[in-house]
Formats: sequence, structure tokens, C-alpha cells
Amino acid sequence: MTILERLLSLGESAERAVLFTVLEGDAAGAKLLALESGETIGDAPAGLADHTGDLLRRSRNRLLELDGSRVFCEVYGPPSRLAVYGAVDTAESLCRAAKLLGWTTIVADARAKFATAERMPSADRLVVEWPEEAFAEIEPDHATAVVVLTHDDKFDVPALKAALDSEAFYIGALGSRRNQERRRERLLEAGIEEDALSRIAGPCGLDIGADSNEETAVSILAEALAARAGREGGPLRTAKQRIHVEVE
Repeated sequence: MTILERLLSLGESAERAVLFTVLEGDAAGAKLLALESGETIGDAPAGLADHTGDLLRRSRNRLLELDGSRVFCEVYGPPSRLAVYGAVDTAESLCRAAKLLGWTTIVADARAKFATAERMPSADRLVVEWPEEAFAEIEPDHATAVVVLTHDDKFDVPALKAALDSEAFYIGALGSRRNQERRRERLLEAGIEEDALSRIAGPCGLDIGADSNEETAVSILAEALAARAGREGGPLRTAKQRIHVEVE
């Protein structure tokens, strides 16, 4: 099977892969398609595949500088996912904004009267389950951002515990600083290690003075994007890194 044929098959299989193209040096023009599963196709140096995992987790094309040669890396795979627990108004705003990013949106809640298509029209999928069952069904992976919007320990604690057991690239929890501290204590009581709690962004979102549900959604998604890219989320005018494609 050729690289092109395998690339075309990714759309049906929902597999993730990176296409490496050597731009300079003796191997200029050589390509290597490296799948998340470990499969590789192509004539570029096999060692390029070692970068596949990191590139897939950042979910963005990059330009790498390796051994004096520049390599362009194109990331392929299904869209990132947003998994929200708590079918409140902010959940619909989050889903609507995430759809503009091309993400797949999921809203879960144990309360069937809240998790409805009428209330959550921007959700691609609704899951009416308690947190443990909901996250077992959703299976958050490294391409999933999780946001917990409930303010009730019986939902918050198991939802965040399940998210922490996953590879989710972002875990956000809405609520005041006082609520975050109470939630932290409950998670410690539930057996979560203190080091693991640093993965939770709470209160979630960037400090943009958000007031409405829509502004709150922008704040949270901006923080999630920054987390995935390994950025701080501050003003571009003070950023030390390149604005767009990075060379590493």
C-alpha cells in the first residue's frame, strides 16, 4: 500500500498519523507516514517516527530541525473532542464555540431532563449517565478536553477522578476558588494523589474578564488550546515563542 492510499484510509479507520517530509539534505523529498499504532510506510529515516507521539498530542503541524535537516510534520486524524460533564447553559456555549474549532462535542449528565437535544443543540452526542459510567463510555484520550461544570460533589468528584484516570490533554473545573478548595479536599479524601491535582485547571479559563456564558466558553477553550500547545496563554506581544509554526 502506498502512503497516499494509507492516508486516504485514515478517514474511515479514525486512526491518527503523522506524515514526515524531509525538506533538506541528502534525503530531501523523502516521506514517512507514522501511525499511532507504530505502523510506518515510506523511505524517510525511520527514526522520525519517534516524534509521532508528541506531535499527535500537540495536534498541530510543525517544522522540526533534526540533525541539521528540516522536516515538515503533518498531523492527520479525527477531530479533537470536548467532553463536558454538566448539561448547564455554559455547556451549550462551550459546545457551540468548540464546533467553530472543528471539534466533536459531547455533553454528559445524570439528569435526563437537562441533557436533551433541545437544551444542548450543539452537542454531537449526549450521554445520560452518572460520571463513572459516562466517562467509561466516552473514553477520554490525549485528544480530548474535559470540562466539569457541576457544582455538586456527588458529580464533581467522580467526574474529575475519572478524567484524571484518562489521558485528557485538558481538565477544567468551573467554580469559585472556595469551591475549588473544597473540591480539592474531597478528591484527596477519594484517594487522588496531590501531584495529580495539578492537572486540574480550576477555576478554569483564562483571565479575560468573562461575564456571560459565551465569554466564559471562550475563556475556557482558549486555556485548553494553550495547554495543548504548551503555551502560557498570555498576550502575543510578550510571547517569547513563534506565533505560528514552530521550529524545534
